[in-house]
Amino acid sequence: MGSSNRLFYRERSVHEILGGGLVADVMLWRRGNLTMGILLVTLAAWVVFEKSGYTLLSLVSNVLLLLIVILFLWAKSAAILNRPAPPLPELYLSEEMVNEVGAFIRSHVNDFLSASQDIALGKDARLFFKAAAYLLLISVVGSLTDFLTLGYTSLVVVLTVPALYERYEDYIDSYTILGYRKMQQLYVKFDSKFVNRFRKWILERQKLS
Repeated sequence: MGSSNRLFYRERSVHEILGGGLVADVMLWRRGNLTMGILLVTLAAWVVFEKSGYTLLSLVSNVLLLLIVILFLWAKSAAILNRPAPPLPELYLSEEMVNEVGAFIRSHVNDFLSASQDIALGKDARLFFKAAAYLLLISVVGSLTDFLTLGYTSLVVVLTVPALYERYEDYIDSYTILGYRKMQQLYVKFDSKFVNRFRKWILERQKLS
């Protein structure tokens, strides 16, 4: 199928659009075992949180507590029995790594603040309506479900929709483009019948006044 029959006239494949790396392989099930493992681990975590009543903070605290107790006892017993200490990697952040992370965060925060300023000062109406629509959507979704379920559902969507689209993209693109053309035809008819009449009525009213 040529690029003229693709959505948005794209010439790249879905795998290339998603970056072509490990993330794209996981999302498109090129590494099925890894993708399935992520889904199963996430499902297990969701069940644990939902059924046990644990919160993320309490679970992380308990896991870290268990980990440091095990490492502490391991190190003490190794010193008494003349055994090697626990094999821990060097826990150190280099200045270069900190600067890179700081520059990345600063860039995105500045972009967010700049967009927020444009919205607050009314400089970008399109951005305002887009942000308002997103916030309204988040509010509606948040009232229907909790954050944990939303996160798991979003992960399932991310790991299934791109793969299904790649598999059936010829059918999806052709039917979507056909539907889009039908909508354009309906819009043209609506514009000619109602919008143009309304414009003519306004112009006539202005002439009379």
